[in-house]
Amino acid sequence: MSELITAIAATARPLLVALDFDGTLAPLQDDPSASRIIPAGVDVLARVAARPDVSLALVSGRALHDLHALAEVPEGTFLIGSHGAERARVTRFGLDRDVVQLTDDEADRLASLGARAAGLVRGKDGVWVETKPTAVVVHTRLAQDEDRQEAEAAALALGAELGSGVLHGKDVVEISVLHASKGEALAALRDELGARSVLFAGDDTTDERAFEVLGDGDVTIKVGPGDSLARHRVGSADELVEALTTLV
Repeated sequence: MSELITAIAATARPLLVALDFDGTLAPLQDDPSASRIIPAGVDVLARVAARPDVSLALVSGRALHDLHALAEVPEGTFLIGSHGAERARVTRFGLDRDVVQLTDDEADRLASLGARAAGLVRGKDGVWVETKPTAVVVHTRLAQDEDRQEAEAAALALGAELGSGVLHGKDVVEISVLHASKGEALAALRDELGARSVLFAGDDTTDERAFEVLGDGDVTIKVGPGDSLARHRVGSADELVEALTTLV
C-alpha cells in the first residue's frame, strides 16, 4: 500500500481519476441492482471531485442509466457506460448524455441478439439476459457450473455470429452491435480533458483494456486477485478508498 500511496502522491496534474464500479467501488452482489458504493467511498469521491486539478469518471460495463441510478457520485462526474459505448456527465438536472444512435442494421442485429439470447438461456437456472442500448448481456453468476459453462459457450458462439464486439468477464458475456472498449473510451476522455496523468482502478478482465492504454506516469490498480497488467494491487474496495484519501 505504501508504494501505491507514493505513486498517487506523485501524479502530475491535471489528473483524471477513473474507476470501475462493480467489484471496485461496490462489492459484487448476486443481485446487480443491490450494488452500492461503500459508504466511505461516497464521501471520498465527492472530495476528490471537488479538487480543481482533478476530474472524476466512472468507467463501467453497466448501462448508463443503471450506473447513474446506483453510483452516488457528485455533479461534474463523467460516466462511461456499456464498456465505452455510452457517455454522459452528471449535472444538477440529471445526465448530459452523448446520444447513441444505431443504424437500421445495428438495431436489427440488437433485436435478433435479444431474441436468440433469450432462447439459449431458457431452462438454465441462474442464467438471465439483460438488454442494453447497444448490447445484450448473458449473466451466469447464479448458475451451477454446468449451466454456466453451457450458457457462456453458447453466448460466445452467438457473439461470433452477430456481434461487433464480445466481452467475456466475470460470469458475464456481453455481445455488442458497436465496437466498444474501456481503453479507447478512457484515452479519448483523457485527451479531451488534457489530463497529464490518469489513475484507473478495476477488478475484471474487461478493465485490462484500460490498463493497456496507460503509461509509466499513470497509476493502474487491480482490485482483488487474478493476473493483471496493473502495476499496483489492493485487496478490496475498502483498501481502494483508503488509498484514494491520499488525494484529499
